[in-house]
Amino acid sequence: MTDSSLPASAAEYANQPVIEVQRDGVHYTLLGTAHVSKASIDAVNAAIDSGRFDAVAVELDEQRHKALTHPDALAQLDLVKVIRDKKVAPFAANLALAAYQRRLAEQLGIEPGAELKAAATEASARGLSLQLIDRDVGITFRRILQGLGFWDRAKLIGSVGGGLFARDEVSEADIERLKEGDMLESSFGDFARDTPTLFASLIDERDQYMAAKLRERSDGAKQVLAVVGAGHLKGMSHYLADDQRTPQAVVDALVQIKQKRNIPWITLTLMTLIIGGIAWGYYHGGRDLGRDLLLQWVAWTCGLTAIGALLAGANPLSLLAGAVAAPFKPFRPGLPSGMFSALAEVRLRKPAYPDFLALRDDTQTLRGWYRNKVTRVVLVFMLTNLGTIAGEWMAGARILGKLLH
Repeated sequence: MTDSSLPASAAEYANQPVIEVQRDGVHYTLLGTAHVSKASIDAVNAAIDSGRFDAVAVELDEQRHKALTHPDALAQLDLVKVIRDKKVAPFAANLALAAYQRRLAEQLGIEPGAELKAAATEASARGLSLQLIDRDVGITFRRILQGLGFWDRAKLIGSVGGGLFARDEVSEADIERLKEGDMLESSFGDFARDTPTLFASLIDERDQYMAAKLRERSDGAKQVLAVVGAGHLKGMSHYLADDQRTPQAVVDALVQIKQKRNIPWITLTLMTLIIGGIAWGYYHGGRDLGRDLLLQWVAWTCGLTAIGALLAGANPLSLLAGAVAAPFKPFRPGLPSGMFSALAEVRLRKPAYPDFLALRDDTQTLRGWYRNKVTRVVLVFMLTNLGTIAGEWMAGARILGKLLH
């Protein structure tokens, strides 16, 4: 059974937007906040101080909750596991988000998401049930990527990377959008607002997910305060009141990542060109031509991979690991050369505790990325892979050119 959403008294919550929803015997109060507003912190504290609520839910996942409430939690991160589980890209996206938040904090004098931290801290201090309802940011990032084409992926990475090292202040327009919208959406810049697929993964899917997590209760709470960005109020209240799917069905559908069952066509094309070209060279041109084509492949893939690792400041042995793995990359698509270089880099230059503590500062500048051993591993992974990709295309073009002559 559901009731229609009703607006609560704005003055009661420091004039922050509020929507109330009654469903299945539970009264939900959705408090819309601005992630860079002192008034939002006051509203959260006033709501919890009222004593009306026996549970608090916040727009955070486990990882961001730890980052807000335990700033040194990153020091416990297992970088080897991140690399082996192929989560370097989501980790890099998290670093980009942290860098964006740091810029905002320096400019505005308030930590972005401080109202979420206040809600979580106050709930725990008062013994109230605390629920983290947002989807893991890594899953969100991966679902974004799987819905984008090659060029949109490139634009997204460029947008995030460009914002990562920007030293200018965040514009007033962006700050106003952040007050009305969502932290993740704002961190992706204009690209998020101009790409419907990206918007769906960043906002609408998370509206559905958070509404489902609110309904997925096991604590017996009857009065629930949900602290979320103001941009989520409309969507969340709709799904919370009217979505007839079971909460588990919604959650399961929105955490799925499509598995690539088939080898991508571009990899198949490369493999066909390389194997077919070299075989044709041996058969029609003799041993000399075949050997020349094989050497072209090895030289270009090894050489440009090594250059990529060198540009990342990799240890010589890390560079060697990636270069040796590079010629075999098309035959094992799930094991990029950057993985071998990054794993070697972690072993040879193991990040220390101060490196993790310095991440929020070091991610602000390109020099910081090279200085910090954690972010340097990310650079080694990415630039080594870019070098391998460039080497594959250059080698393919050279082999094709030789065959056409």
